[in-house]
Amino acid sequence: MPLPYRGRGSRLASSRGASTSVHSPRRAGRGAPSSSHALRLTRRRHSSEQVPPGPEPQADFRSGKWLQEHAGGDARDSQQTARAGMGSRHRICSQEEVVIPCDSDNDSGSVDLQLSNLEDIKKDPSSLELTDSDIFDITGLSQESFIYSYRHLTQQGPDNEANVERLIQSIQEVFNGELQSEFEKLTFLRSLSSLSQTLPYDETTESFIHSHITDIVHVLNMLIEEEPLHSLFSSVRQEVFITIANLSYQDIHLLFGSEDRADLFSLITKSIIALPSVETLIQLQEIMPSGSYNTECLYRQTFQAFSEMLQSLVVKDPHLENLDTIFKQMDPWLQSTKDHERERATASMAQVLKCLSRHLSLKLPLRFQRLGHFVALMALLCGDSVTEVAEEAAEGMHCLLHVTLRLKCTIYDKKNHPNLRRAMKKCQELLELYSIKQFYSCPFKIAQIFEAFLNSNELFQFVMTTLDGLENLKHPCTQKSAGELLITMVKNAESRFEKVPEIMGVICARLSIISQPRVRRQIINTVSLFISRPKYTDIVIGHLLCHPVPYDRHLAELWRTLEVELPSTTWILWRLLRKLQKCHNEPTHEKMAYVAVAATDALYEVFVGNRLQAATFRLFPQLLMTLLIQIHHSIGLTMSDVAVPSGLYTEQEMSSEVTPLCFAIQATKSLLLRTLCWQEFNIMEKNKGWTLLEGKECHLQGVSLLANALLERNHLLAHKVMYLLVPLLNRGNDKHKLTSAGFFVELLQSPVARRLPSIYSIVRLKDWLHHGNRVFKFLALRGLRYLIKHQDMREDIRSLLPCILDLLCETDEKIVLLAIQILLQLVGTMDFTTLTAMMKTLFTLFGDVLPTACRV
Repeated sequence: MPLPYRGRGSRLASSRGASTSVHSPRRAGRGAPSSSHALRLTRRRHSSEQVPPGPEPQADFRSGKWLQEHAGGDARDSQQTARAGMGSRHRICSQEEVVIPCDSDNDSGSVDLQLSNLEDIKKDPSSLELTDSDIFDITGLSQESFIYSYRHLTQQGPDNEANVERLIQSIQEVFNGELQSEFEKLTFLRSLSSLSQTLPYDETTESFIHSHITDIVHVLNMLIEEEPLHSLFSSVRQEVFITIANLSYQDIHLLFGSEDRADLFSLITKSIIALPSVETLIQLQEIMPSGSYNTECLYRQTFQAFSEMLQSLVVKDPHLENLDTIFKQMDPWLQSTKDHERERATASMAQVLKCLSRHLSLKLPLRFQRLGHFVALMALLCGDSVTEVAEEAAEGMHCLLHVTLRLKCTIYDKKNHPNLRRAMKKCQELLELYSIKQFYSCPFKIAQIFEAFLNSNELFQFVMTTLDGLENLKHPCTQKSAGELLITMVKNAESRFEKVPEIMGVICARLSIISQPRVRRQIINTVSLFISRPKYTDIVIGHLLCHPVPYDRHLAELWRTLEVELPSTTWILWRLLRKLQKCHNEPTHEKMAYVAVAATDALYEVFVGNRLQAATFRLFPQLLMTLLIQIHHSIGLTMSDVAVPSGLYTEQEMSSEVTPLCFAIQATKSLLLRTLCWQEFNIMEKNKGWTLLEGKECHLQGVSLLANALLERNHLLAHKVMYLLVPLLNRGNDKHKLTSAGFFVELLQSPVARRLPSIYSIVRLKDWLHHGNRVFKFLALRGLRYLIKHQDMREDIRSLLPCILDLLCETDEKIVLLAIQILLQLVGTMDFTTLTAMMKTLFTLFGDVLPTACRV
């Protein structure tokens, strides 16, 4: 709805104590209902109070009478000086009630979303029209117009043209000179404000102001800079705010559009928000009495003018670009560590949102791109330790929901219509559970409602702003609110997030500063939610593996205390395991991938925490073999042999005591203990099995020892490992194959080995007999020695006699001895020709330098 121009009787006159007050019908009579909670809050803290009038009558510097009188003589005339000075002082505190604009209606009632309106949306999305009743009913906002209605300007007669000329002349003199006294400053500001009222009908005024915007901004900037930040002894600030507001209502914005205007906006915001607290100002007045103003009353009048100035900027803001600018200016103050600054900023934004919600008329394109950040910041303020801040923020959230709904209905398209409908329905269902006051005082309920309306980019903004709230160490309640907001938003938004690595980065950085156990638990649970969703599992794991090892106590706690639902545990552990397994496919001559070391340490922390116990049992075969292969790869390496990402460590942080091998050994030990393989663990301890595993020449002996211990004490797990190894024996690099083959061969002692198809047993061992690596030949003979005990497999093994006879000529003593042992088992099944060939070869061994071969 287009707004009429503001007349000379501006509502801003109330900030100066205008001679009449305009009241809304609701409060006109004595029996009218009480004003809203927001009104009571604002009046109590930031409005002027009733003060006995001064001895002189008030002067209304916006009246036409003053305009004529001012035009009729020099502004520096002594009579005018006395009159203006008298008025400027005594109108600061008036006897009349100051009415706060934009007060909301009773907010304790239920909320009706009027979903039926969505049923009638036409197929063409561009034809969507959302009536005021739809959205006002959603948030409980009244449809009544501003308490202060705008009046049309009355066309001035020809006699006022001279008055305009004199005003322009007096203002022009200021551009060419200086303002010394407070009176001169106030006169200039009031002349400029009065001149702005003639803009709708005077082309001369319009031309003058538009051509001197830079000069006006410069003078206002100078006036504000001259005002002290530690005290408030004049009404210059108040007049600057009123002047800017009056020009804004005439579509002349002094705070937008260029760098110098943005600087002015920043300066005037700081000039009011950064003032000392009211208590300090009052104490300062007692120490340094000004004799002119009541400091407390002057402050409240000044703050009221500032609040109304901000509201004037959003009355006509169809693209929300003014709101975006205001929020950017107020953002640091909303997060101030000083309570009184945070309260002022929150009260100002609450009033801006109330004004905007009542005059919302959106048009595309919308330029407010920080909705997620705004929602999160206001939600954090709803949990502020200062009661007044929390209450003001709750009022602001009430109106922000209204703005959000209108915004989303404006930008939605046909494809998103079902999503919008679902969001509206969810909003209705949640709001019906709580009263408005209860809802806005509970951060997690706010997250539940707004989640439905935020897109992926806005969700990212929300999460990042909430994480910033964790840095507020001075106010533990803010950390508490941030934890609740974060876990609720991530839980409800499911898989709609983007830039998850950035989120994980901030979470990991914030863990060290969170001391509250409940909040730490919520943050870690947030990571658990992300990692348990298949869309984000690899992303989260990949980011967590990019931290220095061994992990610090905060990341170690994260890995150990992951809270994941049972169906997701196997998936998470499997994806972590795959990170390590992929590294085993790389050539052995290259540097070890850092991910391999980090994943091994992560597995250790997961085993220690034992939160994924069910998955650990289920994936035991894969975990055990992967860790044994990692041990083989890590033998003899230091961290300098690892491809560590640049910048991850400093030279001082890189300890020589930390090696890839120590991570692999400790992970394997913890795996055995967490899967109740205590006897196997003890066997390894008593027989120095861990030392064997760490040795370059005796690694396979350690593997054999562990395989035999597992087969002896837990044959069910041993059989699972054997079946796992069947398809893996020919995969990976040489170290991968050797470790797998060494474990597999020992398991062939089990009776279950008879069930394996010959292609996976006899045929595979035959291939190894021809392998170029002597270790594989040794393992093949060892496996054949185990299998020959099974009578039904001897015939297949007998077909390998030519290959076995050839191995008698090997120089490796172990290979020759194993070949002889197998041949002795097959003597009774040999034909004459084979037996003759064997004997000839054996006769040559009697003169062998190897005494063991001679004895056999």
